Amino acid sequence: MATANLQFPEPQQEAAFFYGLFLRGHPLQKLREDIDVPPHVLLRWQRLAEHDPMYHGMLERMLTYRKHVLSIFETLVFREMLVEPRTQ
Repeated sequence: MATANLQFPEPQQEAAFFYGLFLRGHPLQKLREDIDVPPHVLLRWQRLAEHDPMYHGMLERMLTYRKHVLSIFETLVFREMLVEPRTQ
């Protein structure tokens, strides 16, 4: 499969996966870091994009996708924090 034709899962599915990990007790900051693109990875991708135009488009797609997933994840977490625990 060519890199330019790479298909990502729906951002909502990806965010739901990470949200499930959050509900199971995984540290929030670690999950945020896993979703986002670390600076050293971004730098490497940018270098690739300088030498190969195919990577430039892919870089933009990947960054937009990861930011969208992170945004959805943050919304889910925020909603979870607003819900008051129910007592029975």
